[in-house]
Amino acid sequence: MAEGDLTSQVEGDIGLDGKVLVIRRIRVTYHLKLGDEHRELAQRVHGFHAEYCPVARTIQDCVEIQTELRFQS
Repeated sequence: MAEGDLTSQVEGDIGLDGKVLVIRRIRVTYHLKLGDEHRELAQRVHGFHAEYCPVARTIQDCVEIQTELRFQS
């Protein structure tokens, strides 16, 4: 990763609704390579970013979304 690179890892939990598979939960782990001087800002933005994400806003009432931000060296 170069300075400022962002990658993500996404996992989901599937359940049954009758005989149909449905997504119950999505977990996103963001891996961010960033200088120490920008980490506080990145943590603040992570705290509210889902409010402005079109996908998260669309599915928030039917799928639980969990996010985590991890800093890389």
